[in-house]
Amino acid sequence: MKTYILVALEQELGGYEFDENTKVVFTGVGKINAAMTAVIACAANDCAEIINFGTAGVTNRDLMGKLNRIGTVYQRDMDARPLASLGITPFEDGEFNGPITVHKSPVTLSTGDNFVSAIPELQTDMVDMEAYAIAKIAKRFGKPVHILKYGSDCVTDDNSENDWQENVAKGAELFKEWYDNR
Repeated sequence: MKTYILVALEQELGGYEFDENTKVVFTGVGKINAAMTAVIACAANDCAEIINFGTAGVTNRDLMGKLNRIGTVYQRDMDARPLASLGITPFEDGEFNGPITVHKSPVTLSTGDNFVSAIPELQTDMVDMEAYAIAKIAKRFGKPVHILKYGSDCVTDDNSENDWQENVAKGAELFKEWYDNR
């Protein structure tokens, strides 16, 4: 059985090598790409667990430049008001229609298909474009899922796009160290 590590972009992981029990898959950017890849990974006969690693913008500056274990993920661009509250999928009952808890960590993350450049209405500590889709699919398949995000840029800074480009590869070493010592 293998651990599947799902990462949006190759540059986020920096070419690190993993053992034969680990499969790294690059999803591409966004929830649709992440969802397609997560379904394929979770349906694989050799998939034991899913790990999502990548960069994320921070709304909490204390998380900048650090590898952060995510506790709860939200879908910030699910906005079907007045049919459901922000972040809640309407007409979907059960534990996967809103926030998904993946770990006891207090760090929260919201996923949406946009590069965030201001504090979003659905406030969380971090923002990305893939994790919610991966978490929801892994949970539906009954696979353990772990989400680790490197705080690459602060969404309230005017320079967040440049900061992300400068920091995109800086979390790879921290992730590899976490992975090897887990």
